[in-house]
Amino acid sequence: MQHTCEHDHHKSDNQNRLLVVFFLTAFYMAAEFAGGYFTNSLALMADAGHMLGDVAALGLSFFALWLSSKKASPEKTYGHYRAEILAAFINGAALIFIAFAIIHEAYNRMTALQNINAPVMMLIAAGGLLVNVVGASILHKGSKENLNIKGAFLHIIGDLLGSIGAIAAGFLAWKYRLYIADPIVSVFIALLVLYSSINLTKSAINILMEAAPDNVNIEEIKNAICRLEGVVEVYDLHVWSISSNRLSLSIHVVAQNRDHESLLREINQILIDTFGIRHSTIQIEPENFCQTICPFEDETL
Repeated sequence: MQHTCEHDHHKSDNQNRLLVVFFLTAFYMAAEFAGGYFTNSLALMADAGHMLGDVAALGLSFFALWLSSKKASPEKTYGHYRAEILAAFINGAALIFIAFAIIHEAYNRMTALQNINAPVMMLIAAGGLLVNVVGASILHKGSKENLNIKGAFLHIIGDLLGSIGAIAAGFLAWKYRLYIADPIVSVFIALLVLYSSINLTKSAINILMEAAPDNVNIEEIKNAICRLEGVVEVYDLHVWSISSNRLSLSIHVVAQNRDHESLLREINQILIDTFGIRHSTIQIEPENFCQTICPFEDETL
């Protein structure tokens, strides 16, 4: 019960954080769009375009957190926790698209350099940097606990880098007339965004495909259970994530000369204390039990 209350408290905190950052980002996004248009700066427009993605991502993340708080139903026995992962996947995919769009536009700008109003550009970018620093600090804690929040946090970090890049490009254009710095900085920002978004998307796909989490060692779980008294064999072991911070496990344990109730308690205690797995389905079997192969394995192998 305490674990559930703590989880609900974290979720409420994350929702409040997202809402605050959503309004901050939406307000300054409009300012950057206008500023990028009037100063003719691609770096500033790229940052504003990324902010537009942020507004959508933050709204999507907030909706996903709200949806995941709904109770489980007979049709959705795990509840709506996967909504968080779907939001993280969509955010990651959107970031990849935005990054390639910025690179494409930067290439076009390099073939036909344009003058920019550097002083105004730097001023607007500095304001964007301040907004992004505030937003990143608000979301930082939640990003360590929730993949959905991490997706929103990475959007803000991408914007923060974009603001720094826009300031640098504006300075080079103002001081040295290096107008090519604007598209070059835009490409650099896009590549950084692309790198983080690919990792985010990969993590979301792994959860959706029910792959074993990176921080869980299947062999260690097997060995820990096999060392218990009376355990003969462990097979058909599966570990997967319901959401970014909820793990589930199912396992078959062959045991002899052992009280099954006490063995079940020991296995559960190991899973909770050592591996942080609180939701488990454990089937304890005698040695002569007929089901001795994993039904998911390829029988032709």
